[in-house]
Amino acid sequence: MKEERTVHYDADLQIEAYRFEGIMQKFPNHFHDYYVIGFIESGQRRLSCKNKEYVIGTGDLIFFNPLDNHACESVDNETLDYRCLNIESDVMRKVAEEITGRDYLPSFTSPVSYGSRHAKLLHTLHQMIMDEIEDFEKEETFYFLLQQLIEDYTTTREHTDNKATKQEIQQVCSYLETHYAEPVNLEDLARIAGMNKYSLLRSFTRTLGITPYRYLQTVRISEAKKRLEQGAKPLDAAMETGFIDQSHFSNFFKEFIGLTPGQYRDIFLHDQ
Repeated sequence: MKEERTVHYDADLQIEAYRFEGIMQKFPNHFHDYYVIGFIESGQRRLSCKNKEYVIGTGDLIFFNPLDNHACESVDNETLDYRCLNIESDVMRKVAEEITGRDYLPSFTSPVSYGSRHAKLLHTLHQMIMDEIEDFEKEETFYFLLQQLIEDYTTTREHTDNKATKQEIQQVCSYLETHYAEPVNLEDLARIAGMNKYSLLRSFTRTLGITPYRYLQTVRISEAKKRLEQGAKPLDAAMETGFIDQSHFSNFFKEFIGLTPGQYRDIFLHDQ
């Protein structure tokens, strides 16, 4: 089966919808700065999330909170058919407040719900977005879906969630988020944290479940996506976000996102 990768941005809901068909690609340990709500249409995957292992298959829902580190790979060389919605934190906060009356970020307690009864409604909404439906039924379905998912699968995500995160690690993250376009080395990060290099690597990985280098590359990819969405050329997006060349950028982008930078950019040019 030929691989097909389709992404559509819905300006009404302000969310992305991804559909992957016939995918064999292995995705490395990484995270997103947005929520991911997805489900398996067919195939099996071995999923690792926050240092726990799962085997997921047809009809299973997947939830990733912002910054949840995760990786997945095929089981027995099965191809994957997968749909997901990517929801920015500010959109999730607004919708959660409208649904619950509280100003907070919900936190999905588990990354997997096996054989979830909500998969059908998620499929319906996802297809509406792919079909570029503009009727208010789409927005109604979006609210009904999130209301059910929030009630069944989440707890309150307070700002104190990261209180166990060491201040030194937070300082390193802030540095990477600010200086992603510049050359970064481990010695500088260790100095910012007030640790030796090995202690930083161990503490950072233990705290976030991801290495400092993988964190930096994820920040760079996130920033590059924003530029591509505005129509920037892949080479310009690469140079502006700290990648050494376009080839290096393209390899990382497809590894993380599942599309080439050009394919991703074309989605937004088409929607404009």
